[in-house]
Amino acid sequence: YKMAGDSRFPDVDTDGSEKSEEMEIVVNVGGVRQVFYGDNLNQYPETRLAELVNCLSGGYDSIFSLCDDYDPGKREFYFDRDPDAFKCIIDVYYFGEIHMKKGICPICFKNEMEFWKVDLKFLDDCCKAHLSEKKEELEEIARRVQLILDDLGVDASESRWKRCQKCIWKFLEKPESSYPARVIAVLSFLFILISSVVMCVGTIPDLQVVDAEGNRMEHPTLDSIETACIGWFTMEYVLRLISSPNKLHFALSFMNIVDVLAILPFYVSLTLTHLGAKLMELSNVQQAVQALRIMRIARIFKLARHSSGLQTLTYALKRSFKELGLLLMYLAVGIFVFSALGYTMEQSHPETLFKSIPQSFWWAIITMTTVGYGDIYPKTTLGKLNAAISFLCGVIAIALPIHPIINNFVRYYNKQRVLETAAKHELELMELNSAEGKAAGSRSELADLSREGKESPFYSSRIKVSHSDTFIHLLSEEKHYRTRLQSCK
Repeated sequence: YKMAGDSRFPDVDTDGSEKSEEMEIVVNVGGVRQVFYGDNLNQYPETRLAELVNCLSGGYDSIFSLCDDYDPGKREFYFDRDPDAFKCIIDVYYFGEIHMKKGICPICFKNEMEFWKVDLKFLDDCCKAHLSEKKEELEEIARRVQLILDDLGVDASESRWKRCQKCIWKFLEKPESSYPARVIAVLSFLFILISSVVMCVGTIPDLQVVDAEGNRMEHPTLDSIETACIGWFTMEYVLRLISSPNKLHFALSFMNIVDVLAILPFYVSLTLTHLGAKLMELSNVQQAVQALRIMRIARIFKLARHSSGLQTLTYALKRSFKELGLLLMYLAVGIFVFSALGYTMEQSHPETLFKSIPQSFWWAIITMTTVGYGDIYPKTTLGKLNAAISFLCGVIAIALPIHPIINNFVRYYNKQRVLETAAKHELELMELNSAEGKAAGSRSELADLSREGKESPFYSSRIKVSHSDTFIHLLSEEKHYRTRLQSCK
């Protein structure tokens, strides 16, 4: 620091002759020079720029606690910060709100706002949404990294049963963890396919057999294959439930509910077959068993557990509820209007197929969706014209929300790939730090400096953080890492 008595620095003007409201403050941020007036800066007295107005009377210690360098001759304050972000932040003094420029990392922009001591409430809502999205990405990266670290780490203090549970969980839930786990995942996938094929083939009359009462039933061989598949699904579900770290969350998970729905009908049918006849009539038992066997179609959804494409499609549809709602609304309005018009126009024909407006709904549905079974069709000229307009409107209504849905699918798919790459990048940096033997010291030092949050020349000389750097504080306290996430570049 350059003290007040240093011969290379003239004395700071402390006579207070110049009012703070009329004072000019010259700020040089990353080579970009800006001039401010005290009356503008004092609107937000808690910000760093407003503190510059009154720091001259405090000497060089006060000055250098706020900036990186100071030129007394020009009364110019120097900051080694991002000039693009600074241009956005100073809008708060003129417009009372801040908009983030496109191309600036939201996390870095948030750090810049914290440095200039500008509250996040001045950030516009659209930019806050972008910042929240980036925070969610960092949380997801941190979660993935933490899961991988938990899988790699072995806690000697854990009991043998806990270690066994963790091994079973990795074996069944994480095919990428080992070669045997991949084999189990492939076997589970094959069992799902075999079970689904058996369910379909069992309905072919030529492959069915006739029981003593004359009723058709599945071939015993197919029934045995079905039993083997159910045995595999049951064993898999029970092992996963036993080894699950959070059994309540496991039981309420959507995919695990699907697993239960795929397994349960078999055991309920078996129970009704052997015990139900004593409690109810045989015909009622057979009807209940047939209804439960239909529920076996739920096992096809188990494929989503092994298919990232199906998972991405499910998420895209969840994110596209608004677009799908608009599509249904358009179709509902069109169905009501065109079915009413079709019914009215077809009443003049003696052989009309439009008996009522509710019956005409079916015609409007298959027409607007361009299915056109042909079971109901108009016979008058006006009715045909109405039908032509209805399917043209149906094509337009269906085509409108398709593009947003596809965009949601592509955006989520690309985001998952970026997050996966970023998580791998984090692990590579961790391995690099540990290989150099500097991980322990650098982590604790960075954690201390980050918690202090002091922007001073001494701090800047200790660690230089580029605008593509970020700090994942979501990992456990003893695991702090300074990283460069690809998502922030």
